[in-house]
Amino acid sequence: MIVRNLASSLVEAASCYPVVTLTGPRQSGKTTLCRAVFPSHRYVSLEQMRDRDYAAEDPGGFLREHSEGVIIDEVQRVPELLSWLQVEVDERPDPGRFILTGSQHFGLSAAISQSLAGRTAVLTLLPPSLEELKRFQSPSNDELMQMLWTGAYPRIHDRGIPADRWLADYISTYVQRDVREVLNVGDLRAFTTFVKLCAGRTACEVNLSALAGDAGITHNTAKAWLSVLETSYLCALIPAWHSNLRKRLVRRPKLHFYDSGLVCALLGIDSPEQLRHHPLRGALFESWVISEIIKQRLHSGRVAGVHHLRQARGLEVDAVVEDGGRVVMVEVKSGETIRKEHLGPLLRLSEQLRDSGEGRSLDPVLVYGGGELQRRSNATVLPWSRIEAGPWR
Repeated sequence: MIVRNLASSLVEAASCYPVVTLTGPRQSGKTTLCRAVFPSHRYVSLEQMRDRDYAAEDPGGFLREHSEGVIIDEVQRVPELLSWLQVEVDERPDPGRFILTGSQHFGLSAAISQSLAGRTAVLTLLPPSLEELKRFQSPSNDELMQMLWTGAYPRIHDRGIPADRWLADYISTYVQRDVREVLNVGDLRAFTTFVKLCAGRTACEVNLSALAGDAGITHNTAKAWLSVLETSYLCALIPAWHSNLRKRLVRRPKLHFYDSGLVCALLGIDSPEQLRHHPLRGALFESWVISEIIKQRLHSGRVAGVHHLRQARGLEVDAVVEDGGRVVMVEVKSGETIRKEHLGPLLRLSEQLRDSGEGRSLDPVLVYGGGELQRRSNATVLPWSRIEAGPWR
C-alpha cells in the first residue's frame, strides 16, 4: 500500500465532523485509504446491488444498522440516502461516524451541499504525488520520461500492471460507464475523440470554439463535456490570476490533465523513449508540475489555489500560488540545462509586483528536468525529483 499524505487530514476531519466525505477520480485509492485509516469502521459498497437496494429501499434501517461507524463507498449511487443521513447526524452528531466516498463529484456535490452542509468535511484524493510514490519506490533522475509515461494511478505501481494496458482499460471504462451514466452521450466515439483532443491541449489555454470545431460538436456541447472531465477529476481548469498589475491580463483558464500517463495513453505515445522526442513533452511536463503542486496542497487538506498568468503582450508565468501574504511564482522547463533567459518571466513578474506596491512576500521557483537544486539570490531552481521541496504547501 502507498502511504498517503491525506491520512492525517482525514483523521483530523473525523475528530470534528460527524460525516467525512472523500472525493476524487476513480482508482485514486480512496477506498484503500479509508479502510486503512478507519479499520474499526464497517465497510459497505453501494456498487454492490444488494447493499444499494437496501440503502435505497430502507435508508432508515440501513443507517441504523451501520450507526456505530461505517465507510459507505460510492455513495453517489444512492443520493437520497444523504437526506436520511442529515436527520441521523442531527439527532446524534458524534464525530467520525460516517465516512463517505464518491468518484463522481458532479453527482455528489449537489446532494452534499443540499443535505450535509455544515455537517461534513469534504476532502479530495488524487492519484499519488511523487512524494507519496517515493515511499513505495525510488525514481532516479534519469527516469523522468518513464515516470511521466507511467503516470501515478496506484494499481499500476502496487500490482505491477503494465501502464499502457491499465490506462487503456481505464479510458475504456470511463467512457463506456461513467460518461454514459452522467451525460447519456449517444455517440461515444465523438466523446472519445473530444477527450483525445483535450489531451492534446494539456497546458494550453482553453478555446472552446476551436475545440468544438475540431471535435465537430457545438460550443455548448464542448462546454458541457469539458465540465464532465473537470468534475470527474481527469483534468483541471486553472483560472487566470487576478492582480492589480497595470498591464492587461488574458483571462482564459488553462487546461491541465492531472495524470501524465493518461495523456500519453490518450495520445498514443507508446514508450518513454517516444515521449522524450515528442512535441508535447514540454506541455506534459508542465501539466505534471502543476498537478504535483495541486496534489501537495489538496493532500494536506488545503484548497488548490493555483492560477496562471499571461499578459496580452509579453509576460507569461506557468503558475501563481497565492497563500496569504505570499506569492509563489512557478516557471516550468522540461530540459536538463538551465539558461539565464528561463528565469526572465519570474524576475519580470517579481519586479512588476514590487512596483505595484502590494508588499507581499515573493517566491520565484523554476522547476526543470535536471537534477541539481540551486538556491540562487533571485530564485530557487528546483529539480523535478525534489518537487516536494517547493514553497507552495
